[in-house]
Order: sequence, then C-alpha cells, then structure tokens
Amino acid sequence: MKTFLRNNGLSICFFVLFIAAMAGQILFGFEEYNKELMELGAPSVSVSSYFSTGHFIESTFENWESEFLQMGLLVVMTIFLQQKGSSESKDFDKDEEVDRVPSATRKGAPGPVKKGGLILKIYKHSLSIVLFLLFALSFLAHFYGSLKDENEQLSLKGKPLETASKYITDSRFWFESFQNWQSEFLSIFAIIVLSIYLRQIGSSQSKPVDAPHRETGE
Repeated sequence: MKTFLRNNGLSICFFVLFIAAMAGQILFGFEEYNKELMELGAPSVSVSSYFSTGHFIESTFENWESEFLQMGLLVVMTIFLQQKGSSESKDFDKDEEVDRVPSATRKGAPGPVKKGGLILKIYKHSLSIVLFLLFALSFLAHFYGSLKDENEQLSLKGKPLETASKYITDSRFWFESFQNWQSEFLSIFAIIVLSIYLRQIGSSQSKPVDAPHRETGE
C-alpha cells in the first residue's frame, strides 16, 4: 500500500482535490439554485433532484469542456510549435525522445506497440484523440445542460421555450464557453512564458534552477 501511494501520489492528490472541489460545487450550487427558485416563487428541490437540473449539468460540463480543450490543444501544438526557453516546449534544434520511432523490441513497450499496424497508428495519437473526444462530449453535455437550465427558467416565468437549433446561436451559451476558454488559454500562456524565466526546484514543470533562460525543455 505504501508503495502504491508513493508511485501514484500525484494522481491521487489531484483526484482527492477534485472530489473535494466537486463536493463544494454541489453544496453551494444546490443552495444557489434553490435561492433562484425561491425568487421565482417555485418550490425548492432536494439534493438528489438537483443533479438532474440544467443548473448542475451546465455548470459542471462548461468547466470540463474548457479543461479538455486546452489540454488537447497543448498536446497537439507542442508537436509543431516551439517556445524558445520554455520548459513546456520541445527543442527543435535537437532530437527529442518523444519523436523516436516506436520499437516493439523495447523493454516494457505497451501492447499496441507490439501489435503494430492500425492499432499502433491510432495509439501514436491516442492522447490527443481521447482529450478531444472528452472535449466534444463535455461540449455536448454543456449545451444540453445550458439549454435545459434556460428552459427551466423560461417555464417558471411562463415564457416560450427555446429549441436546440435556436439556442445553439444564443449569446448565453457562447458566453459560458468563451469565459472559460479564455481563462484556460491564459493559464497555458502563463506557464509557457513564465517557465522561461522562473524556476521551481524539484518540479517536472520547471527547468533546473541553474539552467539558462534560453535553454528549452526540462
């Protein structure tokens, strides 16, 4: 057990933080939603009912959508684009380990590498494929939740409901998306540029403390 925790400490820590933050979102989102219902003269809902509301679905997936988008773009853009001096960039002036040709004879090579063929071709791009697939699914869930929340509010106000074909161009939906996208792109820009000049000893996201500013990569 001790070895397992040591070997998986980073993922475990962030998963625990995710669960804690999700619990906080549910708690305060539930209270906020019931406040909105009270203002509209509607009865409050239970916690279990809250999970199926547009309010919960929209607020959850609009954030997941932006996270998967920024990570997918970072993975793909670092293939073709370089930032001189950044720990987040490859050095195009030398051979990088990530660009080496997969070898089935390499010790510990994953199964798809040993199988070769189409499976290997897909596996070589599997990280970006899955990240963009998760983005697409989150985007659809966000759209569904946002539309549902909009119609729940319209229904309580006695107004006509929105259709999916009309709501896809609605300013509210795209405002929800872009307000999250811009923050994710800013955070990636910040780590790319700041890692050129600043250091954090012991972190894989930083260059060695004594590395020159113009040295690219870790």
